[in-house]
Amino acid sequence: MSNIESVLNEKRVFNPSEKFVKQANVSGMAGYQALCKAAEQDYAGFWANLARETLHWKKPFTKTLDESNAPFFKWFEDGVLNVSYNCLDVHLATQAEKTAIIFEADDGKVTKINYRDLHTRVCQFANGLKSRGIKNGDRVVIYMPMSIEVVVAMQACARIGAIHSVVFGGFSSKSLHERIVDAQASAVITADAQMRGGKVMPLKSVVDEALSTGGCEKVHSVIVYRRAASETAWNAQNNIWWHDLVAGQSSVCEPEWVSSEHPLFILYTSGSTGKPKGVQHSSGGYLLGTMLTMQWVFDYKPTDVFWCTADVGWVTGHSYVTYGPLAMGATQVVFEGIPTYPDAGRFWKMIQNHKVTTFYTAPTAIRSLIKLGGDLPKQYDLSSLRLLGSVGEPINPEAWMWYYNTVGQARCPIVDTWWQTETGHHMIAPLPGAMPLKPGSCTLPLPGIIASIVNEAGNEVHDQHGGFLVIKRPFPAQIRTIWGDPERYKRAYFPEEMHGYYLAGDSSHRDEDGYFWIMGRIDDVLKVSGHRLGTMEIESALSANPLVAEAAVVGKPHDIKGEAIVAFVVLKGTRPDDAAKAKEIAEILRTWVSKSIGPIAKPDEIRFGDNLPKTRSGKIMRRLLRAIANGEDITQDISTLENPAILEQLKNAVR
Repeated sequence: MSNIESVLNEKRVFNPSEKFVKQANVSGMAGYQALCKAAEQDYAGFWANLARETLHWKKPFTKTLDESNAPFFKWFEDGVLNVSYNCLDVHLATQAEKTAIIFEADDGKVTKINYRDLHTRVCQFANGLKSRGIKNGDRVVIYMPMSIEVVVAMQACARIGAIHSVVFGGFSSKSLHERIVDAQASAVITADAQMRGGKVMPLKSVVDEALSTGGCEKVHSVIVYRRAASETAWNAQNNIWWHDLVAGQSSVCEPEWVSSEHPLFILYTSGSTGKPKGVQHSSGGYLLGTMLTMQWVFDYKPTDVFWCTADVGWVTGHSYVTYGPLAMGATQVVFEGIPTYPDAGRFWKMIQNHKVTTFYTAPTAIRSLIKLGGDLPKQYDLSSLRLLGSVGEPINPEAWMWYYNTVGQARCPIVDTWWQTETGHHMIAPLPGAMPLKPGSCTLPLPGIIASIVNEAGNEVHDQHGGFLVIKRPFPAQIRTIWGDPERYKRAYFPEEMHGYYLAGDSSHRDEDGYFWIMGRIDDVLKVSGHRLGTMEIESALSANPLVAEAAVVGKPHDIKGEAIVAFVVLKGTRPDDAAKAKEIAEILRTWVSKSIGPIAKPDEIRFGDNLPKTRSGKIMRRLLRAIANGEDITQDISTLENPAILEQLKNAVR
């Protein structure tokens, strides 16, 4: 790892305009450096001051950071607060009439809700949850479409101290079942269906299928929002319509005041093993991080119209839809549909119509829109934009340039943000009024984030070599544990050889200016269309098919999706020797994976072999499979391979 070199030779630099620098919340490099120096001189005091200034505390904290049981760090532990109160109640006296959410449905219908009405709906739904016996500490799984209601559901859980776990609406019943069981959820909030690209996609029936499998006995309530008026099977014993639940409920709901360390949510992320990891976040530290990054990275102003295009099923939708913008009192756009329906101009039309000022989306979406209509943005009035953002995976320089020139008209800084489900908020990202931008680089760590690059032994790497990206000090918003599995948490994020550093799982290098460039995962987690998928989950699904003896999955670069999934499969029967037969079996397996995990995990390509390249100890050599998938010559040492002849077979496999 200490000898990883970057093949990217990107030298373009873009300085923020004088006008942007003057109005920025953090102005100029001197402003950024002053914050970094304050954190360096008194690390705990830096965070304590920000927590006192930023959050509303019912009971102030006296302890800032407890490292006595590392790596199970605690921040502001004796402080008492409520996240929903910080997102809603704090605005009622000053801006109750301000629009909180502009919701645009798949069909283009627009609904607006102000802070007063959003507060009322959250309180009524929270009272509804309490009427079903849901209380502080209970886990509630949310499986819903993008909507005002999904934000209400999450905020209502936070209000009563229930711990929500949102599951992306594209996951299969099997994936949903795994998460319900692991969280030991007592309730599921869903909808009859969701609308995507003009199509009705069922949700309630997926929930029913998940609950029909063993292990879900604790679920006593299934609350259903009527979105699409689609036919829905009904179990009167535990099913209740959303509108019936809130009917007659009081618009007053006293928040459940909880410790700063109270779990706000569990969000499952694919690991490198088959079992999803339940990333557990705190209340106070997490909210502080989302609010600070709204101010620093998004340079938030009260006049902004903020739009993060992420689904709430991912951490980006938690931090920059449900919590960060509302805690800041922002007006934000929430979108149900997809960027290409009814045509590829949808995003640009929405920016024009809603006068969006800050637009935050994924490189996957950007690449799709370039391919489908690179000149389309010029047909819309995008003059309201002042800041662009990128999230999900590193953005390639040419997509960055198109985004900057065509969408931002060469006047909007781009904040390319590196962070993770586990960190809760941006970690390395430009402060747009402070630092020059380089296409493809996430630039410098935020104030108070002590990032570095190390080798396998945990020693710092210098001279622009690549290595493992680590965070050297705990920070308030970071993951607290893996739900129900503290040992896995320690193994995954704080391995002994890392000297107590948080291991991010990404490789990176720094350039001559100290800017960070992310080079990809150091494990086998794939980024497909902005979604993080564990290869082992896909391999497990393939291997569960009666036809399959063994499978290995790798990624290869894809112009639009970021990475395409390539599966190498060993069948129990004979290997297909003609293209038609290979195609037939491949389609069976792709459908199988789609049903087992979800459509996003379907392999783009399946190659069949008599075996997989393995060491004599039985370890699959995935790096060799990546080379084959990419059509590269194999230059690595293959002396440890048990069966080197298999490489030629897989290279030339019919498909």
